[in-house]
Amino acid sequence: MNIPFIDLKAQYHAYQAEIDAAVLEVLAETQFILGPEVGTLEKQLAQYTGAKHAITCANGTDALMLALMALDIQAGDEVITPSFTFMATAEAAAILGAKPVLVDIDAASYNLNPDLLAAKITSKTRAIMPVSLYGQAADMDEINAIAADYSKRLGHKIYVIEDAAQSFGAEYKGKKSCNLSEIACTSFFPSKPLGCYGDGGALFTQDDVLAEKIKALRVHGQTGRYQHTYIGLNSRLDTIQAAVLLVKLKYFAAELHKRSQLGARYTQLLTAVDTISTPAIMPHRTHVYGQYSVRVQKREAFIKKLQEAHIPTAVHYPMPIHKQPCFAYLGYQDADFPVSARVAQDIVSLPMSAFLTEEAMDYIVAVIKK
Repeated sequence: MNIPFIDLKAQYHAYQAEIDAAVLEVLAETQFILGPEVGTLEKQLAQYTGAKHAITCANGTDALMLALMALDIQAGDEVITPSFTFMATAEAAAILGAKPVLVDIDAASYNLNPDLLAAKITSKTRAIMPVSLYGQAADMDEINAIAADYSKRLGHKIYVIEDAAQSFGAEYKGKKSCNLSEIACTSFFPSKPLGCYGDGGALFTQDDVLAEKIKALRVHGQTGRYQHTYIGLNSRLDTIQAAVLLVKLKYFAAELHKRSQLGARYTQLLTAVDTISTPAIMPHRTHVYGQYSVRVQKREAFIKKLQEAHIPTAVHYPMPIHKQPCFAYLGYQDADFPVSARVAQDIVSLPMSAFLTEEAMDYIVAVIKK
């Protein structure tokens, strides 16, 4: 049985006629940068999330950078983020000269543990960047409340920036991910819940002033033709990617419903396997299963057995941020982040997409149980 890790080919075939037509229209228009499809997409993304503004950009990492730049994060500032996540969140802060301050994760959700957050805040803290890992939002209300409390104590604003690269479409207490804090960022990398056919990203905010600044920063800080108010980036979503996303967004709700069903089915089938810990859905949240990640004993042997059965897997992520060589200067040890260190040794992701068949899932589960 041929089981893709993420079945992008089946998805393309499902929408092929519409995607091909949309791309050909862009080619005919020849407005390849910030063409009309980009503006249409931004309006639809804002409407979908409930955010007042959606501003697209070249990729998810640039979205994080643009958010920090819009807040004037500079050398010497501190930005708090979880240790167990993809590199980009801490990297964005470090590129601007800020210090990434790492926090351990909650063992059930794999997201930033808000109980550990206050101890990490100092007079230099300027932003908190929780990551909605694997497709489920962090405890945003508690994080926002802690940020607001310490903003008053310290006399300067501490912003909360949700890294929603894996959670677009997820809900938290009835609100959509990307509309849970002052600024949110997401990625449209092809494997994301809503993915384009290259790189792409977006930022979301309710703040009119921040939105206008982000729009300027993504085009070299330009506020008028050849008038550069800020030092910015060249980070624009190209029109072809916007056209692809507009087609996919039409079917996104149906795909999320299917992902939810498949995730629940995986969990039901794997619950009886006592050597596997399945994803926990936290109260008042939905999960879009950007990854279906489980924890297993003897991970390497587990992966090898699945490979022998032609079942692909991935490890998200084998090395926490505090162990990355480029962040050795921070001086962290595994003992500082015991949950992150432990999860990084156990975690493994199974095939998942809205186009995963029940037949394929049954085969995967049968191999695992065997």
